[in-house]
Amino acid sequence: MDKFIYKKSAGITALSASMTDFKYKKHAHQEYAIGVTLRGIQRYNMDGGLQLSYQNGVMLFNPEQAHDGMAHDKTGLDYVMLYIEPHLLLDAMEKKDIVRFSTPIVYNQKLEQRIVNLARAILSEKDEALCSELFVSLTDGLIQTNSSINNKKDNTLIKKAKDMLHAHFEHVLKLDEICEELQLSKFQFIRLFKAHTGISPYQYFLNGKIEYAKQLIEKNSDVYSAVAECGFVDLTHLNKHFKGVYGTTAFEYISQING
Repeated sequence: MDKFIYKKSAGITALSASMTDFKYKKHAHQEYAIGVTLRGIQRYNMDGGLQLSYQNGVMLFNPEQAHDGMAHDKTGLDYVMLYIEPHLLLDAMEKKDIVRFSTPIVYNQKLEQRIVNLARAILSEKDEALCSELFVSLTDGLIQTNSSINNKKDNTLIKKAKDMLHAHFEHVLKLDEICEELQLSKFQFIRLFKAHTGISPYQYFLNGKIEYAKQLIEKNSDVYSAVAECGFVDLTHLNKHFKGVYGTTAFEYISQING
C-alpha cells in the first residue's frame, strides 16, 4: 500500500513514505531534498543516469535537479525525506552562494541518523526549538560528510528564462514570448533548456506551478484559492499534477500539514 505523510516545522517539510506501486513523475523541487532509504531500494533516474539507493542510503537532491522515483522491486520501499528551502540551508551552513551536492547517494551512518532524527521529530510534532537544534546538527553533518559541495552558476540565458517562467506561474506557458526575448528559435530554446536542467521548459513550468500552489496552500490553508491563483482548470486538475510530484492530493497534503 502506498502511503505519504507530510508534516512541517522550523521551516522544513518532512515526508514519511511507503511505496509499492506508486511512481513519481519526472519533476524537480525548488528546495534541497535530503532523505534516507529505510527499507527496500529507491530507484530513480537523474542527470542521465540510473540511481539506486539501498537501505541506509542517504539521498541528496539539489534544487531544480530533475528526477523520477519508484520502488526497485515488488517488495516495496520505505523512506523519509526532508525538503529544505535554499536560503534556510545556506543560513544554517553559513554560506552565501548556492551550494550543490556532487554525489547523489552516500552511505554515512552519522549523517543518516541525523536526517532520521530530524524527520522523526518533525513528523511526531516535537517542539520547534528541538527541530531547529536537530537541523543545525544535520547541517554540521552535511559540511563534514565526504559528499563534496561546489558552486555552480546558471547559464545566463537559462537564468533569464527561469526568471520569466517564475514570473508567470498564474498563466499558461508563453513559450513564443520567452524565445523572442532570448532571440532563440523555439527548438533551440527547448534543447538548450533541457541540456542545462534535465527537464523540458513545460515540465519546469508545470513543476513551478505545483510548487507555487503548495506554498499558497501552506500560507492560506485554502486549496481552492491556490487553484485560481496558479491557473489550474479546477481542483481535479491541480490534484492530478500535485499527486504526481508529492504522492498525495493537495487537500490531503494541507490536512496533514495543519494536522
